[in-house]
Amino acid sequence: MRGYLIRRLLGMAVVIFLVLTIAFIIVRLAPGDPAALMLGPEATAEDAAELRRQLGLDRPIIVQYLAFMGNAVRGDLGTSIFFRQPVTEVLLGRAEPTVFLSLFSLIIALIIAVPIGIYVAYRRGSFLDQAAISTAMLAASVPSFWTGLMLQRYLATDLGWFPASGYGGPDALFWERMRHLLLPSIVLGIVNSALILRFTRTSMLDILGEDFIRTARSKGMGEMRVLLRHALKNAAIPIITVIGLTFALLVSGAVVTERVFNIPGMGNLVVSAVLRRDYPVIQGTLIVVASLYVLINLLTDLAYLLVDKRVRY
Repeated sequence: MRGYLIRRLLGMAVVIFLVLTIAFIIVRLAPGDPAALMLGPEATAEDAAELRRQLGLDRPIIVQYLAFMGNAVRGDLGTSIFFRQPVTEVLLGRAEPTVFLSLFSLIIALIIAVPIGIYVAYRRGSFLDQAAISTAMLAASVPSFWTGLMLQRYLATDLGWFPASGYGGPDALFWERMRHLLLPSIVLGIVNSALILRFTRTSMLDILGEDFIRTARSKGMGEMRVLLRHALKNAAIPIITVIGLTFALLVSGAVVTERVFNIPGMGNLVVSAVLRRDYPVIQGTLIVVASLYVLINLLTDLAYLLVDKRVRY
C-alpha cells in the first residue's frame, strides 16, 4: 500500500509538472503580443512595454519558464491583470459555488441513477428497463444549457420554486446561497445521472448472473438483501470509478451551467478571463483543475478498499 501511494504521488507530480509546462506554453503561443492583448487596442506602446516588464515577458524564454515553475511550486500563480489580486485569492473566492454545485449535482445524480440502475437490472428486459435506458440516453443527449433554460423558464420564472439565477447578494446567508444552487444542481444531476445509471445497470447485470447470487437465493435470502448486500457490494467498484470520474468532470466542466444561471464560480471566471485576456487567471485555473482531477482519481482508487477488502495495490 505504501509503495502504491508513493508511485501514485510521483505520478501526480509528473502530471502537474506537464500541466504547468503546457499552461506556460499556451500563453506564449497566443497570437500577438500578450501585453497588448491584455491592455486592449487603446494602449500605447509604452504601456505595453511596461506591462511586459512587469510580467517578465521581456526576459529570455528559459528564464521566464524557470521563474514560472519556481513560483508555482511555492503556490504563487501570478497576479490577475483584471482583478489586481493574486490568482490564488481570485480562485479561492470563486471556488465555493463550483464545489457546492458539483457536490449537489453528484448527490442528485446518485439519487436518480443508483436506485433506478439497481431496479432495472433486477427487472432486465422489462418495459421499465427499456424506458429507463431510453430516458438515460435522452438525458445524456440533450445539451445541459437547453435543459437549464427550460427548467429556469418553468420552475423558476413561472412557478417561482427556485431563484432564476445568481448566487445571492453580498450579504446573503449561506443557506440562501445554497438555495440558488438547487436548480442548476438539478440540471447537472439529470444530465450526469445517465452515465452512472448505465454503469450501475451493467455492473449489476454482470454480478446477478454469478453463482454466489443463485446460492444466496437458494438459501432463502430475500431479494432486497441479495441485491444490496451481495450484488451491489460486488458491483460497486465500477460504479465508484464512474462516480469519481463524474465528480471530476463536474468540477472542471460546469462552465455552461454557471453561465446560464449566472453563478460566480470557477467556470464563469475562466470564460470571463478568456474574454479579458487575463492569462494568469487562465493558467491558474488550468493548474488547479488538473490538480483536483488527479487528486479525485487517487481518492477514487483508495475508495475501492471501503467496499472490497480483497483489493490489493
